[in-house]
Amino acid sequence: MVTVIANPQAGGGRTRRVLPAVQAELERLDVCYSAQFSRSLDDARELARAAAAAGEIVAAFGGDGLVAAVAGVLRGTGGVLCVIPGGRGNDFARSLGVPIDPVKACAVIAAGRPVAVDLGVAISLRNDSEADREQHVFLGIGISGLDAETNRLANESRLRLGRLVYVYSALRALSRWRPLHYRLVLDGRPLSLSGYMVSAANGTSYGGGMRLAPAASLADGRLDVVLVSEVSKLRLLKNLPKVFGGNHLNCGFMTIVRGRELEIHADRECMMYADGDPLLALPVRLSVDEHALRVLVRP
Repeated sequence: MVTVIANPQAGGGRTRRVLPAVQAELERLDVCYSAQFSRSLDDARELARAAAAAGEIVAAFGGDGLVAAVAGVLRGTGGVLCVIPGGRGNDFARSLGVPIDPVKACAVIAAGRPVAVDLGVAISLRNDSEADREQHVFLGIGISGLDAETNRLANESRLRLGRLVYVYSALRALSRWRPLHYRLVLDGRPLSLSGYMVSAANGTSYGGGMRLAPAASLADGRLDVVLVSEVSKLRLLKNLPKVFGGNHLNCGFMTIVRGRELEIHADRECMMYADGDPLLALPVRLSVDEHALRVLVRP
């Protein structure tokens, strides 16, 4: 039995429009299912919790934010998640190799196999008491700095540009950006950076297919940490299109280091985003919960 949890607002209402076609495909594939619209992320979490307790597969039909909310509920329970892409970015589906077309993704529900993948974990360092620190999980890439500001502007945009809204927002963010001064601790080793961003990747892409960490793995127990140093805005802009092909790492000012745990501190107020939504304000500690989530992938 499969419970489909759909976010009716995802993709500008795309899931609401496409849900009948998804239901028709599931019926054609002889999948036993029920479908429900979620009123909020908290409501989606409750629906996922009830479905998992009943031993059902949970299919999240929406954007990466919905998928991450459901994944947080299923974390460590042995429950199985399936992704039906319905948002603007759908980057977790890309990392899994799930078809971006929601109707075609139904084949993964019908014939997919469960595999265990890692989850990113973010813990706020704003509270001295470890027990009181806010914690969230993320699926793809935790971004700070210029990319976080880009994400904020993309979320606020009302332009119907599809995933190109991230490119438009990046240009807006870059026009007024000034470097951040970071203090980092990677697996106990102190690092520093003055530049545009520090991002920690569990998955390969963000922003609708921008392959920021092309070699990242969902099952290696490591974060691929992307460091972008200070250069001229023109040079950064000239290299920006390379991110879509994952060919940006030879530009000389972008570096990837890998580790299990990363602390990020910055010299001014900065929000970290992940899976398309705000995650936590810096400073934060990021780590990996290995093989904490079971997901269906193509056979």
